[in-house]
Amino acid sequence: MRTRQEAKRLHTQLTIVLAIGILSVSTAAILIRLATNTAGTSTVGFSLVLAASRLSIAAFTLIPTWRSFQPSSPTAVKFAIGAGIALAVHFAAWISSLSFTSITASTTLVTTNPIWVAIVSWIWFKDKPSRATFWGIAIAMIGGILIGFNNTSQGGTNPLLGNGLAIVGAWAASFYLLLGTEAQRQGLSVKSYIAIAYSVAAIALFPLPFLFGASYLGYPGATYLCILLLAIFPQLIGHTSFNWAMRHLPPTIVTLIILLEPVGSTILAIAFFRELPGIQVIFGAIVLLVGVAVAILGNSEKVS
Repeated sequence: MRTRQEAKRLHTQLTIVLAIGILSVSTAAILIRLATNTAGTSTVGFSLVLAASRLSIAAFTLIPTWRSFQPSSPTAVKFAIGAGIALAVHFAAWISSLSFTSITASTTLVTTNPIWVAIVSWIWFKDKPSRATFWGIAIAMIGGILIGFNNTSQGGTNPLLGNGLAIVGAWAASFYLLLGTEAQRQGLSVKSYIAIAYSVAAIALFPLPFLFGASYLGYPGATYLCILLLAIFPQLIGHTSFNWAMRHLPPTIVTLIILLEPVGSTILAIAFFRELPGIQVIFGAIVLLVGVAVAILGNSEKVS
């Protein structure tokens, strides 16, 4: 049982880590759009190049962690491998969606996983959401719908396809988070888990661009800089922050906090690309924030 001082310290750590994580992942859509613009192509093949490169760089930086790798159990490793496959599907679908729909719609729809995580957690882990969590999900999802289905934002060439891909990305991300939670519950450390998951995702994605006639070579230096930044900030800092938080918070709460990503991405989209959101998007963002606050404040006792 944690003392009050230890609990307070953990709350502070979670707040800082999750804030850094949100700021980091909010840059992902911007960096992807910048990479696409500098490369002068928005094909599915190039989207897969971005996804595979991002994860390959992240996996490469984690090579030193394999020296001290100690699998807790074969089951934990299997869950980590499954999480890596789900992560590969998530990035393949979501990054492709940014070529067809607006940043605001894409990042909002891809972070609708609280509803999927809550349902699967209830069935799989018997982790029944509290009444506050239900209300928080309902309110946040209304805000997400208002943002995601707004048609006034710029940047979309085929919104229906892009939004569909973003939703597929949300489903995959939900399984990634849940499988990762189970891998850590089975005893894998955060370092060991992300080393497996990121490596599996990189291996799964690496050959796919060739199937679509894309290459890893021949792009401007600015494109490769964006890819490097994608690996450092959204992946190594952002995703790893959330993976660490999953050890101390229920998956549903972490995914609700991730719903703040579209707000950060929208602000950056305005600054970089002048993708101006309409009143509907602004109102949706406010509703979303209220839902997150309701869920977090109502479930603070679940921190362990």
